[in-house]
Amino acid sequence: MPVTAMRGYRHVVLASYLGWTLDAFDFFIMVFVLGDIARSFDTDVTAVTWAITLTLAMRALGAWVFGWLADTFGRRPILMIDVLCYAALELASGFAPTLTVFIVLRALYGIAMGGEWGVGASLAMESIPQELRGRVSGLLQAGYPTGYLLASILYWVAFPLVGWRGLFMLGALPALLVIYIRQSVPESPDWELRAREAREPIWHVLRRHMKLTVYVVVLMTAFNFFSHGTQDLYPHFLQAQHHFGGATVAAIAIGYNVAAIVAGIGFGWLSQHIGRRRAIMTAALLALPVLPLWMLPNDPLWLGVGAFLMQVCVQGAWGVIPAHLNELSPAEIRGTFPGFTYQIGNLLAAANATIQAGIAERLGGDYRWPLMGTAAIVAVVIAVLVGLGREARDVRMGNAVAAVGEGERDVATRARATG
Repeated sequence: MPVTAMRGYRHVVLASYLGWTLDAFDFFIMVFVLGDIARSFDTDVTAVTWAITLTLAMRALGAWVFGWLADTFGRRPILMIDVLCYAALELASGFAPTLTVFIVLRALYGIAMGGEWGVGASLAMESIPQELRGRVSGLLQAGYPTGYLLASILYWVAFPLVGWRGLFMLGALPALLVIYIRQSVPESPDWELRAREAREPIWHVLRRHMKLTVYVVVLMTAFNFFSHGTQDLYPHFLQAQHHFGGATVAAIAIGYNVAAIVAGIGFGWLSQHIGRRRAIMTAALLALPVLPLWMLPNDPLWLGVGAFLMQVCVQGAWGVIPAHLNELSPAEIRGTFPGFTYQIGNLLAAANATIQAGIAERLGGDYRWPLMGTAAIVAVVIAVLVGLGREARDVRMGNAVAAVGEGERDVATRARATG
């Protein structure tokens, strides 16, 4: 591969990874300050969790809108617009005067958040060699726990100085990523090739692939319960049920996010060798024996070990998803399909935090059983769904498609010249 091409796809992978990292960073700032926001607006934590619920629910709309724009106008410019949108809404959240305004801003933020994953993942998967998809898939998905890790560090370091509003204001920094994308990131070669062709309406393509669409939506619903069910309320569980201080909570969060990063990359790499389905099923089922250690100890050290191992399983399974969904996707709507089905799953799982908090309140503030129950059920569901599904690990896309297209045009040109 030419050196310039290698540099190009490395810039693409880095930009896509950073886009998802900083998007997740902006989202996870909130999970550390639920109680502080509730006190600021004189309400309870369950009411504040509606901001999380609506953020997750609106991600489906964002995936559709930004995915359609990316399929129509290109991955690169739409990725830049999306990053600017979520950074601006994060900044505005820090100035919210009431809980209602705050929740509205978080819902709008959810639209921008929903657009980033699908656009960034399709840009990356269409720009890299096939043999790198597993590793890059794990790296891209590792952006999510990397963002969580950055939010953990920011909370530890900056919260005592700037409060919850200041954390959201600092969350506007991802806007700087647009400068890098503008200067260094090329457009998807797959999109550039298909942009010359007549476009079939998205709904027509989805109707032709209705069974696949329904299957992937159900799968991603389970996946989103798996991740958000083990992450969103976990810091609050440590604070409210064990009364750990901010430094202890942040240290545990940093530990389990390091585990998530390593596991996402590791299982993504593993999926290139044993297959996407086997890698996902292995990671999901390993979560079951970890459940007691994750929730039942009282000592922060053992809780930290349990949280570390749980996120190895959760993000190990997730590390395969960017490659798996892009490979299953109909090629003509790859900018829309992976992100849209992922975020529809998010929509169906959006009430997770509110449901878990409500059950915990009925149990006298005990978060252990709703969190353990969620993780156990969805781990089994994911393993069954993936086992019954298919994979397309060797599908050709991106540079390969572009190379074939160029080759076909060269053959046609030579034929005309000699004809």
